[in-house]
Amino acid sequence: MSRRDPEGHRAAILAAAREAFGERGYSGTTLREIARRAGVTHGLITQQFASKERLFLAAVPGNSDLASVAVGDPETLPERLAQGFVQRMEAGATTDPLIILIRSAASDERTAASLLAAMQEHSIDVYGSVLRGLPVDDLDARVTLVGAQMIGVAFVRHIARTEPLASMPPEQLTTHLARILRSILFG
Repeated sequence: MSRRDPEGHRAAILAAAREAFGERGYSGTTLREIARRAGVTHGLITQQFASKERLFLAAVPGNSDLASVAVGDPETLPERLAQGFVQRMEAGATTDPLIILIRSAASDERTAASLLAAMQEHSIDVYGSVLRGLPVDDLDARVTLVGAQMIGVAFVRHIARTEPLASMPPEQLTTHLARILRSILFG
């Protein structure tokens, strides 16, 4: 990678960040470690991402994929969210931002609260763009409840591994989750 390859550097930083956050969690990962893995300077990371929190949100799947999942007919938003969430978790729960957030909450409540607030802010913006114009009041509260539901499912299925969610077929989980999300968003 050449010194003047900003896209190459960005891709290397994001790949190194995904790997490090997945292995060490949010609290256990430093920008210096990510810089070392990416072969760049610490300063380049802060120049491109401003903070560890912003790098985390850009690097991990889920938060950055939300806009592509949410776009479409507002009426089918709950089904798209449920399907996207279940597919994402089934494909790589260990590096998912919700799993990292849940695990970091036990050791660093302030950091977890900060990450959750940033994720909620992003979700409110994305859902708001899809739901604008519909008779949905208290959008902020509804989006927070959607996040709480997904955190609960992630914890029970992928961390505590409690039945019946732990072994429920993904299609069945998607159906149940879509029904609950529909009630939260439109009920």
